[in-house]
Amino acid sequence: MAARSAARRGQGDAPPADATSAPGGRVSDRVAAQLCALIADRGLQPDQRLPAERALALELGVSRTALREAIAQLASQGLLRARAGGGTYVQRPHTPEEQVIAPLQPFLPLLQGDPEYRFDVLETRHALEGATAWHAALRATDADRARIGTAFEAMLQAHAQGDAAAEARADADFHLAIAEAAHNRVLLQVMRGLFDLLQTNISQSRHKLFQSPRTFAPLLAQHRALRDAILAGEPERARDAAHAHLAFVHTSLRSLDEDEARRARASRLPSSPDTPRR
Repeated sequence: MAARSAARRGQGDAPPADATSAPGGRVSDRVAAQLCALIADRGLQPDQRLPAERALALELGVSRTALREAIAQLASQGLLRARAGGGTYVQRPHTPEEQVIAPLQPFLPLLQGDPEYRFDVLETRHALEGATAWHAALRATDADRARIGTAFEAMLQAHAQGDAAAEARADADFHLAIAEAAHNRVLLQVMRGLFDLLQTNISQSRHKLFQSPRTFAPLLAQHRALRDAILAGEPERARDAAHAHLAFVHTSLRSLDEDEARRARASRLPSSPDTPRR
């Protein structure tokens, strides 16, 4: 009897079984499923708060550790939002495009604050846009070709008006129109998800590139070559034009950055003793 009592006391002191493992998969997965069922059963809507952690753990019959892991899992999927010291809230599920861009959101401030991140974006674009240009040349409909042409003309008009913001939007629209013309849902979803990142990249790039007379004419010719190859239905030429365009942007930005660095260094040099003071 004493042994059985001791065993019962030992079981009572032990942590819940779900704190470590559970048959048939991870405990956090099971608890996450329980949370989803609770949200559905109660009809909780976006921005509504879940019960407090202690009460929720008791209601579900799980440890608070397992509950926290499940909440973190659902938060990473965009289904919950945890506020430090402020509870956990239901969140509207991400669209497919938002699911693509969500992991990139933390990089937006870095991209805006560190010019080197522009080149990471350019490398990503190089990998994607050659494929979209290829497929667009093969699959573009009349409506697709019209959208690509309209976006190209909008770039010219915005540049003529000196509207840098409108020009950046038109440039992004031009590349996105090509992605739409590819009629590949995965490529389109990724490109749409990257749109905010792409827009930031284009704005930063154009601010430098289009203030330099030696780069505007080549950029215009590259966009025209890309447009013409797609409208002509020539996939190899379209892919090569996309790659040539992005390679030129990469090289030109590096060159402009180096020029600025040289000017900055020159401005810090001490003045010659013969230089008259003003």
